[in-house]
Amino acid sequence: MQFKPGHNVWRVEQAHRAAMLVDAATYFGAVRSAMIKAQRSILVAGWDLHAQTRLVGPSGEADDGYPATLAEFLSALVTERPHLDISLLLWDFPVLYAAERDPFPTYSLSWTTPPQIRFCLDDCVPLGSSQHQKIVVVDDKVAFSGGLDITIRRWDTGAHAIDEAHRVDPDGKPYKPFHDVQMMVEGKAAEALGELMRARWACAACENLRRTESDSDPWPDHVPADFNDIEVAIARTQPRYEDQDEVLEVEALFYDSIATAERSIYIENQFLTSEPIAAALAQRLGERPALELLIVAPNSHDSWFEAHSMRAGRVHFAKILRDAGGDRVSLVYPQVSDGLRNVPTMVHSKVMVIDDTFLRIGSANLNNRSMGTDTECDVAIAARNSAERARIVEMRNRLIGDHTGCTAEHVAAAIVHANGSLIAAAKVLQNNGHSLQPISDDAAVDELSAAIQSVADPRKPFGIERFVRELAGGIPARHVATMAKVVFAGLALLALALAWRYMPLAKPEVVRTFFASIAESHWAPVIVVTAFVGAGLVMFPLLMLIAASAAAFGPWFGFAYAALGALASAAVGYGIGAAVGKRPLRNILGPRLNRVRQRIARRGVVTVAAIRLVPIAPFTVVNLIAGASGISVFDFVAGTLLGLLPGLIAISAVGHQFARIMTAPTPLDFALLAAAVAAWIAISVGIQAAVSRWSNAR
Repeated sequence: MQFKPGHNVWRVEQAHRAAMLVDAATYFGAVRSAMIKAQRSILVAGWDLHAQTRLVGPSGEADDGYPATLAEFLSALVTERPHLDISLLLWDFPVLYAAERDPFPTYSLSWTTPPQIRFCLDDCVPLGSSQHQKIVVVDDKVAFSGGLDITIRRWDTGAHAIDEAHRVDPDGKPYKPFHDVQMMVEGKAAEALGELMRARWACAACENLRRTESDSDPWPDHVPADFNDIEVAIARTQPRYEDQDEVLEVEALFYDSIATAERSIYIENQFLTSEPIAAALAQRLGERPALELLIVAPNSHDSWFEAHSMRAGRVHFAKILRDAGGDRVSLVYPQVSDGLRNVPTMVHSKVMVIDDTFLRIGSANLNNRSMGTDTECDVAIAARNSAERARIVEMRNRLIGDHTGCTAEHVAAAIVHANGSLIAAAKVLQNNGHSLQPISDDAAVDELSAAIQSVADPRKPFGIERFVRELAGGIPARHVATMAKVVFAGLALLALALAWRYMPLAKPEVVRTFFASIAESHWAPVIVVTAFVGAGLVMFPLLMLIAASAAAFGPWFGFAYAALGALASAAVGYGIGAAVGKRPLRNILGPRLNRVRQRIARRGVVTVAAIRLVPIAPFTVVNLIAGASGISVFDFVAGTLLGLLPGLIAISAVGHQFARIMTAPTPLDFALLAAAVAAWIAISVGIQAAVSRWSNAR
């Protein structure tokens, strides 16, 4: 296998030591030990990250004097070592995943931890893509990369016992046995992964993390090396985004390594949907009649979304392989049995072993997303001598043994007895209730699953940014996602009106009486302005206040009161930001505020207006950051007024209709409100496009 930097890998670097960590208990124990040894920096990037993760080893207990859970553990480290900096990067996930993740990661990983712990949500990917790399780097000396996030519902030991007291989530709810794999490297390879991690942080946080030297040796004392002085290749997937070029090294490495297979390919993977990868495997099976393929995957996918988005692709993937290889292809899942219960082990790992020459561990699934839509990072080793070939075989056998309850030596003996056949050995290897069982997917694929897969598992990003950029005249890619907030805000306003009328959210007569009392009061302007200021301090949605003003006072007075209230709220926030300063705000809001601050400070009135039109942060946050950024009061107030005008005009123009909508609406009222919302969206997008063209021309 030949690694080609710039084609099938990013870098090939030397590792003093490298080790495969099988299952999360082993990985968590190793990464915990390495972090305890850290002197200067810990970098963590993940698809998921949960503050309440019990970062403990195989014993299931924290027996080193530090807390068990992630947030408390990291806090203890930086309290003990004030010069230790920890940077946590988590994909800025959509609401679709909120139920199964930490709902308030910024609070739990930033606001409640010491200032040396910096947390950032990574949205530096196109719409529909995700940050899927799982990397930890300690002092740039030791790094971990693979399929495991430091999150809940991952921990398990190699025993994969049906009943495991420590295998529970923070609510005490047990989950099924779980299998995954991570690679640990030391030396130049770790430095390279640190460089990759810093590049992602710079893109997401608009801030460069400095590399600091240390004389630490964070390699965990209890972990033996599988390799010494080995070359490690790093392959990435990176979708094209803003200034970042498209990188497809992960896919190229799959094709090039598959083309070298002679006798066996062993795969562990969560998702199997990529038809081009299936075709490459099928082609090699046709070219080498003695080649066999053993794939270990989950028996089924737990969530409704995964089952419907990935099963159809796996059915087709398996058919391509079986048509090409027949009984030389085996698709199996690990099962644990106690005689009465049969429980499948969840396979989350992403591993490929080819013959005795090639080992690959990473974050990339064999699905379409991992080939070009999501960010991925895989590490690979190509054997250079007989000792390294023997080690790769032993590591493969160790993985098979994890699924069958056997030692690597027992697996090796079974393969010899089966005349070198992995498939034949896998059929007979069973111990302590562990075995590999054939996967029998229903061949019938419903239309719903096929439709969901086309959206959930795209080969390339949807290209929404490019479409909107061309339509609206060069709007930066980041603005496309935030422009969607304008549209959603308008639609939310319309939905609120409908819900208020047709759902028992409040009694109409109460609302009518409340608005009437405000409208008739001589103190109405003061009450409105005070309400706007108070609401801004608690981050109450500005849009709802504008709508309420329009409903209470009609188009002219409603517009005037809302404009005064919004400007007053903005001014108070600006003043607080100026008084508090940049550093305290950064500690509260996180490093991603750098992006907002840079844009606000860059072009004064125009930039503030653009941010108000396409809010890259909540109204109150922008006010605070503007004050801390040193932008002039005139630029801030003028830009705020210009940016808010489309919404103020659109909502105020139908003020009396909005009042009726909340009490006794007519179809005409809804039509007028919908027209106002559409006008607001059109004006906002139009002005933003003009601003972008002007900015690009400068």
